[in-house]
Amino acid sequence: MGMPNKQILLLEPGYKNKYPPLGLMKIAQYHGPRGKRDRVVFRKGSDRALTLQSWDRVYITTLFSFEYHKIAETIDFALEAVHGQSQRIFVGGIAASLMHDRFLAEPRWRGVRFIRGLLDRPAPLALQLSEFDGDFYADDLTSTPVEDLIPDYSILDQIEYRYPVRDAYFAYASRGCIRKCHFCGVPKLEGAQRDARPLSELVHSVDEMYGPRRDLMLMDNNVVASPRFKEIIAEIRNLGFQRGAKLKRNGERVAAQRRVDFNQGVDARILCKDRMFLRELSSICLSPLRIAFDHLGLKSPYETAVRYAHDFGLNDLSNYMLYNFHDSPTDLFERMYINVRLNEELSIRIYSFPMRYQPTDLPDRSHVGPKWNRYYLRSVQLVLQATHGVVSGEPEFFKAAFGATHEEFEDILSRPHHMIFNRQWYERYEGRAELDEHRAGFRRLSPTERAELLAFVSAHDPAQYEPNLRSLPANIRAVARAYVPLERERELEIRSIQRVRLHNERSATVNLRVEEIVEDAGLEDEELAPASSARKSKRKREAA
Repeated sequence: MGMPNKQILLLEPGYKNKYPPLGLMKIAQYHGPRGKRDRVVFRKGSDRALTLQSWDRVYITTLFSFEYHKIAETIDFALEAVHGQSQRIFVGGIAASLMHDRFLAEPRWRGVRFIRGLLDRPAPLALQLSEFDGDFYADDLTSTPVEDLIPDYSILDQIEYRYPVRDAYFAYASRGCIRKCHFCGVPKLEGAQRDARPLSELVHSVDEMYGPRRDLMLMDNNVVASPRFKEIIAEIRNLGFQRGAKLKRNGERVAAQRRVDFNQGVDARILCKDRMFLRELSSICLSPLRIAFDHLGLKSPYETAVRYAHDFGLNDLSNYMLYNFHDSPTDLFERMYINVRLNEELSIRIYSFPMRYQPTDLPDRSHVGPKWNRYYLRSVQLVLQATHGVVSGEPEFFKAAFGATHEEFEDILSRPHHMIFNRQWYERYEGRAELDEHRAGFRRLSPTERAELLAFVSAHDPAQYEPNLRSLPANIRAVARAYVPLERERELEIRSIQRVRLHNERSATVNLRVEEIVEDAGLEDEELAPASSARKSKRKREAA
C-alpha cells in the first residue's frame, strides 16, 4: 500500500473567494493524521519556497471557470514544484469538471490528472490511480470515499488568507437538483436530486475533532425539492439551530447568534405551492432566506414566496438575480424594482445580488447576452461596485443607484464610465453641467445613432476611443468624445474631493455581515475601473 509520510501539497489558486476549499479539506483528512499519516501542506497561490521541497503528490482545486488564467498559473507552478513529473498532479473542482476537455487538451499539462465531478468512489477509482504505474495507495479500495470524509479544518491555519466564512459546518443535506436550467453547472457536476448523509454525523464529528462551529452553511442546490425536506429541517433544529439559537463556547464571554444559510438559494416555484415550506424554514435560525429570481417569468411564484416568508416572520431576504442570459436590462430593472415595492409594502429587508451569467465552460467573462452589450455589462458592474455587489431594496438608495424607471436605468448604463464611477461629482457637484450636456447630446441622437455609439464603445478598449473617433459620423463623434477616459491626475483629483464631501453624509448602509454577501468574483474584474485607474487596482490586488 506504500509507506506513510508521503509529502502532500494542496494548492488553491490565489483568487479571492468566500468559502474555504471543501474538496482540499476532505483530501487533507484522507492523507492527514487520522488517515494515511502523510505530511500535508496547504497553500493559497504560488509560494516559490515550495519548489525547493520534494512533493509526492499535488492536489489543485478550481472554482469559477472564468478564473481559468489564475488556475492555469497554479497548474504551471505545480509542474515546477514537482520538477515536471506531471503524473503527480491532480486537478479537480468546479472548473476542472465543467471545462474538462479544455484542460485535457492543453499539451503542456499532458500527464496531469483532471478529475471530473465528485470524489464519491474509493480514492483509487475517483483519482484514477494505477498500481501498474506505481501510484501509491492505488490498492486502497475499501476506504471511505473522500467526498464522505469530515473536512480537516486544521489546514486553514497554515495560510494567512482569511475566508469570510470559516466558523461554520459546511454540509449538504441533499445533492443535485430536479431542474435542468441551461445556465447552471449543477446537472453536469452533481446530477439528479438525491439525499446526502445525515447532517448529525458531520456535525458531531466536526465537534469531536475541531470543536463546535457557530453557523451551518448548507450548499444544497434545491433543498425544498427533497422528499425528506421536513426531516432535514427537524434534524437542523435538533442540532441546535432552532430559531433564535445562540452558541457559547469555552472561553467566550458572550453567546453568539447562530445562523443557518442555504447559500445556493431556494426555489420559489416550490415555496409558493404550500405554506408548509416557509413555516418549516421559519423554525430554524435561517438568515438570510435566499430565493432565486432568475427571470421575470418567476414574478408570481417569487412574490408569493416572499409574502409567505413575511407571514412567518422571515423578514431578512436575499435573492440571486441572473442577468446577461435571455433577459434584457429592462427585465433586470423590473426584477430589482419588485423588491423595492415589496420592501415598502411589507416593511421587510430584501437585498438583491445580480449575478452576471457566463457559460460554465468559458475561460473568461467575455460572454455578452443577446439583449445586452459589452458597455452596459461594464456599466452594471460599475454601479454594483459602488454598492459592493448588493442592491438595497430601500427605495431612496435603490433609486439613487439604479434610477426610478427602466428608462432612467438605461440612461445610467449608457453614461461615460467615469461619470458612473464618480456619480456624486457628476450628479451633485461641479461635474453636473458636463453630465447634463452629455445627456442632452445623447438624447438628440436617433435610436439607430445611439446603437451605433454603444456598439463603438463596446467594441473598443477605452484607451482606443480617441484614436478611433474619426470612424464615427460627425454628430455621433461629438457625443462620443465624452467617453474618452479622464487623465489619471484629474480622475484622482475628482475622486478625492468626492470622498471628502461624502464622508459626513449618510450613505447607503448595507447591514449585512460579510458572510451574507454573495460571492461574485466579477466585481474584481480588471476592466471595471475606468481606464485611468485600472493599473492602480491591479497593483493593489497583487499586493493583496
